[in-house]
Amino acid sequence: MSEYQYYEFQALDRPLSSEEQAQLRAISTRARITATRFTNTYEWGDLKGDPRRMTERYFDAHLYVTNWGTHRLMLRLPQQTLSLPTAQPYCLGPHLDAWTTRTHILLDLTSEDEDGDWVEGADDSLAALIGVRDELATGDLRPLYLAWLSALTAREREDDDEDENRTCPEPPVPAGLGDLTAPQRALADFLRVDTDLLAIAAQTGPALPKKPTRPAKKELAPLIAALPQEEKDALLLRLALGAEPGLHTELLHRLRGTTAAPHTAPGRRSAAQLLDAAHTLRTDRRRHAEAERATARARHLTALADQAESVWQQVETHLATRRPSAHDQAVTLLADLRDACADTERHTSFHQRLTRLREANRHRPGLIQRLDRRDLR
Repeated sequence: MSEYQYYEFQALDRPLSSEEQAQLRAISTRARITATRFTNTYEWGDLKGDPRRMTERYFDAHLYVTNWGTHRLMLRLPQQTLSLPTAQPYCLGPHLDAWTTRTHILLDLTSEDEDGDWVEGADDSLAALIGVRDELATGDLRPLYLAWLSALTAREREDDDEDENRTCPEPPVPAGLGDLTAPQRALADFLRVDTDLLAIAAQTGPALPKKPTRPAKKELAPLIAALPQEEKDALLLRLALGAEPGLHTELLHRLRGTTAAPHTAPGRRSAAQLLDAAHTLRTDRRRHAEAERATARARHLTALADQAESVWQQVETHLATRRPSAHDQAVTLLADLRDACADTERHTSFHQRLTRLREANRHRPGLIQRLDRRDLR
């Protein structure tokens, strides 16, 4: 497949009208369009409409995936649930943008990686990610911070100006970065957030507050009673006028706001400090892994040297077959045994026996080539 593009849009707060579905059909004659969803896949050509404008006008979420490395997620929320001033500190163009319409705030989160692995037939859909919209609506800012880390990862990959990173401040750090929800973990994967960068970021974030139990009627009643009479009248009037996008979420957010606020700590580091700390963590982890592999290799070779005769028997068994894979296993065993016997009194004995094995199998060019490639001479 030379080209692959997947577009998905979802309407969550209200269904699309027949007229709106007809307007969308004018944009694409091939798309699957329902009252809540618009999806299309392109192997040539492209979507005629502008995804930003389509999301502004019709939808609450948009996903875009390509086989050349683009991952894009757009979310639309009522302004009552997330303000632009709250989102702006996390914006790091061109990878994270936020803007408002008369009634909504929109977020555009993008990750580009042309060198990333492409898995044809992967499950590309909004299903795993859509939960972050509700989390943002209830004051959880971890999805925004994850998108900021993704933008930071992209800037490092693109070798942006180091001075710019030194002057780029860290936004407010939400609680619970070390304890992400399932949708947030999916978002971190989708936006290719560097795991070491996330680990560094989580070190100074506040702890996640104890999750409150779901309020019962007797708990909600006093919260509702505490709302100003004028505000309650306005909410009831809006409800009586018919289904309004985001009204339920807005009310829950308003009640939540009477008892809790988003948990964040001021960002105290620069982008460069975070990237440097992540690089140090990554380097230390790799060195530790290499040391562990070297230790495990040494243990393996020590055990192999003590079982040399058994190894030779296994080699002979593998070579007695006509299967190339068995010959590969025999050569691997011989290479390991050579390393195990190096710098020991077994070194001479090993090479004498190897010489006899090569002489006995000189009529098997495939095997001799395998031995030569591993420098078993």
